[in-house]
Amino acid sequence: MLAQTDINVNNTNIIRFGGSVTVPENQVVENALAFGGNVTVSPNARVLDTAVAFGGDVILKTGARVDGDTYSFGGKILEEPGVIIGGEKATFSDRHGMMYGYDRGRRSFFAYYFFSAIFRVSAAVVGAILGLIILHTSPQFLPNLATKLRQNPGLTGLWGVGAIVSFFFASVFLAITLIGIPLIPLLSLTAVITALVGSLGVALFVGQCLINNRDRALQQQFLVGLAILTVLTLIPFFGGLVVFLVNLFGLGLILLWRFGRGNLLPMEQPTPTEKELSNKN
Repeated sequence: MLAQTDINVNNTNIIRFGGSVTVPENQVVENALAFGGNVTVSPNARVLDTAVAFGGDVILKTGARVDGDTYSFGGKILEEPGVIIGGEKATFSDRHGMMYGYDRGRRSFFAYYFFSAIFRVSAAVVGAILGLIILHTSPQFLPNLATKLRQNPGLTGLWGVGAIVSFFFASVFLAITLIGIPLIPLLSLTAVITALVGSLGVALFVGQCLINNRDRALQQQFLVGLAILTVLTLIPFFGGLVVFLVNLFGLGLILLWRFGRGNLLPMEQPTPTEKELSNKN
């Protein structure tokens, strides 16, 4: 696990996973990063490059100085008198939306669930349109993804885990470089699009498992699978796990399809029905 894991590079970069970071008074560091906590720069302490908090606040005490940029993802930047920020400062949070309201009791829980449900249903509609377009323009792409998932579920999951771990460490690497932080949104967008396209293959796989009928078109199987997954994502608490697994296998599918060396095994041909045999005779 990464909870309460500290990384100190050459005693000049303070990074913590699962907790808060504090730059002691009168100390100079290059970067201060916290994943899941606050970044506090004590009085008269100095950060030469960046101070970044993911899921927390950046707290700058009296006389604190940050020569580079200051960012807070999911929090605020709190400045006391005499603070100096040499670069840019920005917050990426929604204090009146889902992220902030989730911890404010039953009333806010229902608000969170309502907006979350709207978002997931809207994402499903977009996915349905995109999937139908892909099935029309490239009829074999999504079926190939579904076949790969059927033949290599474990390997697909491993590719997905590898993708998430790689994305995490790539984000850390970009965050500790001055010019890398603007690339994090681009990296995130690439991961989201990859997971979205891969999840369409997962939806087709689910539909094929539920509708094992050769008379059903791929479009019908895809829409049924997507509808089932969408309903599952709307279940409180359990839905988040479903979203995570679908995205994980979606990432793994795309990477396995793009970089995997295994060839697709021929799909089993369904047994002809009596009606089809009589027509041939």
